[in-house]
Formats: sequence, C-alpha cells, structure tokens
Amino acid sequence: MQVRTTSHNKRKIINDPVHGFITIPHELIYDIIEHPYFQRLRRIKQLGLSHLVYPGANHTRFHHALGAMHLMVKAIDVLRNKGVDINEEERLGAIAAILLHDVGHGPFSHTLEHSLLEKVHHEEMSLLFYGRTQ
Repeated sequence: MQVRTTSHNKRKIINDPVHGFITIPHELIYDIIEHPYFQRLRRIKQLGLSHLVYPGANHTRFHHALGAMHLMVKAIDVLRNKGVDINEEERLGAIAAILLHDVGHGPFSHTLEHSLLEKVHHEEMSLLFYGRTQ
C-alpha cells in the first residue's frame, strides 16, 4: 500500500507573466485551483473578444483569479505588518474568496453574460455551482 503525502506536493509556485512568481499559500487553495469548476476558467476569456483584434490580449479568468489571489496575499501581509489582527482562518477565507470570485463566469466573460442566460448574473451562477441559491 502506497502512502500519499500531500503537504509538499501542494506547495506550488506559478510563474505568472504579470506578477512573476506566485506561491500557492495553502493546501486548500491548491485543492480549489485543481477543482474542475476552477479549471474551467482556463477556457473563459477575461477580455471578452479583444483577442480577436489584439492577439496578445490572451488573458483568461484563470489568470485573473490567480493574480487576484496573489494581490490578496500581498494585501493581507501589508495589513498584518501595519498591526491589523488577521488570523490564519480569516486569511485563508479571504484568499479562497478572491480566488473564487469569478468562478461563475461563462464563455467570453461579460460579453455574453446575458446572451446565454437572460437576467442571470455570473454571481448567481457561482452560487448554483455550489448548490446554493439566494
């Protein structure tokens, strides 16, 4: 029987073209990133149809969420250094929240948001992914 160790396998560093090296700060965050609901963001364009005019504008919701997570980690570090009391549970919750803030986006981001499902916002889709309604 093979024993699976998880702690060192889930500590990854991502080389981001905008932010440089992004460290996955916790095993739970790694698990969220690996989840199929989050991985689908690799196929959702952050900039709508811009890449059709500007080929270099190839940025996905996946890239955006990882960058937002990185900035949240930095913001929490700054707040802590200024004496704001943020415990580890609050830190992890804030990082998970920012990572998941766009998980309900559909194809081409806001461009087609109301074309595919009328009067349904991506925030509502996020809640449906997790079996919750407002």
